[in-house]
Amino acid sequence: MPASNAITILDALIIGSGFSGIYLLHKLRDELKLDAKIFEAESDIGGTWNNNRYPGARVDCPVPLYAYSSPKVWESWTWTELYPSQKEIKAYFDHVDGVWEIRKDCVFNSRVNEATFDECVARWTIRTTDGKVTMAKYLLVAVGFASKSYLPEWEGLDLFEGVVYHSAHWPKDAEVDVKGKKIAVIGTGSTGVQIFQEWAKVADEATIFQRTPNLCLPMRQEKLDADQQVKEKVDYVDYLAQCATTFAGLEYQVTPTNTFDAGEEEREAFWESLYQSGGFRFWQNNYQDFISNLEANQAAYSFWARKTRARIQDPKKQDLLAPLVPPHPFGAKRPSLEQDFYEQFNKPNVHIVDTESNPIVDVTPTGIATTDGKVHEVDIIAVATGFDAVTGGLLSLGLKDVNGVGLDERWKDGMSTYLGMAVSGFPNMFLPYSLQAPTAFANGPTLIELQGDWIASIITKMEKENIRSVTATPDAASAWNNEVNTIANMTLLPLAKSWYMGSNIPGKPVQSLNYVGGLPTYRERCAKALDEDFFGFAKA
Repeated sequence: MPASNAITILDALIIGSGFSGIYLLHKLRDELKLDAKIFEAESDIGGTWNNNRYPGARVDCPVPLYAYSSPKVWESWTWTELYPSQKEIKAYFDHVDGVWEIRKDCVFNSRVNEATFDECVARWTIRTTDGKVTMAKYLLVAVGFASKSYLPEWEGLDLFEGVVYHSAHWPKDAEVDVKGKKIAVIGTGSTGVQIFQEWAKVADEATIFQRTPNLCLPMRQEKLDADQQVKEKVDYVDYLAQCATTFAGLEYQVTPTNTFDAGEEEREAFWESLYQSGGFRFWQNNYQDFISNLEANQAAYSFWARKTRARIQDPKKQDLLAPLVPPHPFGAKRPSLEQDFYEQFNKPNVHIVDTESNPIVDVTPTGIATTDGKVHEVDIIAVATGFDAVTGGLLSLGLKDVNGVGLDERWKDGMSTYLGMAVSGFPNMFLPYSLQAPTAFANGPTLIELQGDWIASIITKMEKENIRSVTATPDAASAWNNEVNTIANMTLLPLAKSWYMGSNIPGKPVQSLNYVGGLPTYRERCAKALDEDFFGFAKA
């Protein structure tokens, strides 16, 4: 596609080439036979797995679930680990490209900075920073929920004499050697945990700066056998279909009894089995009142704290990493999966700084200063302060409604969608893997395929019925917004300051950014729009 003033005409333009963008291209181009392209801001496919290449980066949902369900893709692919690393996921995208020929319809290094809809011709006009202009009937914004990084405004960061890396902007082709170095990791989300878990093994001195402890769960990583996978693939179709019907698209779901219906001995044995099984089972396979009843949640937390504290030798570090009093309800912030994170703190050269008590003041030329007057001398800093999750990437694209009002202006006081995929006033624009969907509470590819199939179905219906455009009605968006927040308020999620609620970013409206009603209910809500003549949409 030429980078000139010529206007390219398409049926559909997809922004982003991660899991959702690739799936949409496959559906629209290969199955619907539409003229579709992907605009990708980076130089290759992979989305978050192309950008997040920091040490220890790996997926937290197991394979084969964290992959496309298409037999054409999985029958010729073999995994090496239950929870693959970034490098293996990146190799998987290369394999997908070999099967679906994705790259030939990707336009790389193309960052969208404006998109407007012309009601007269029922077409979007999309512009990029390098001057490309494209018109398309359908605009699919597949930038995911972790495409805009967040960096606090620390004084002196530019004066630091060492090296600073943000986890979302890691150097592409060079390994960061920390042997013999003093390193610091700022942040204890999943990224911070993964980086620190690796660096603490080799650095001379390793310090993590923690505001809130991460209530990590054991990953229970496994090496996978190629011959065994061949045998298991016989059942893949049924297995993947069955998992897609569960609450989160995993092979298990909430246990349908309440915590205190069981006696203490039975509860302990149940929690022990979940903990030993690893992964998210302790979070998403727990008792049904685990995330809605504070007393039940605290009982489960006490079990987790006992198990975790037993792995940490220093009482002070125990209190910081696994305090006896929970810092927030368990599961109200996404727990990370670790392999030997807690054991690193048993080394004399591994330290923890509590920035809740002593916040970071600034960065000096030689280290990090905290309010207690200390300067922690370091050579390398990894900034793992996360993302302006879910909405940050959307608001940077210059998307404007039919009245020319930007999405950033529309959402400055609060976000609202219909089904997490459509926005009132933005005709023919669909948002896969975004806000007000089960995004953070479901296996990514499972949700992406559900939404991608729905988007393909609604476009098919529009094409068959010669409908120029559909847009979510304000009433439908308001009703969905109410449902999203009502369900969230029935849980313990609002009791934690987290990216789930948008409260990790200063000034961002606080509300539930995820639909926590589960995939089966979400699937029913989406089907209603198709089965009842575009229910919730206005047609033109």
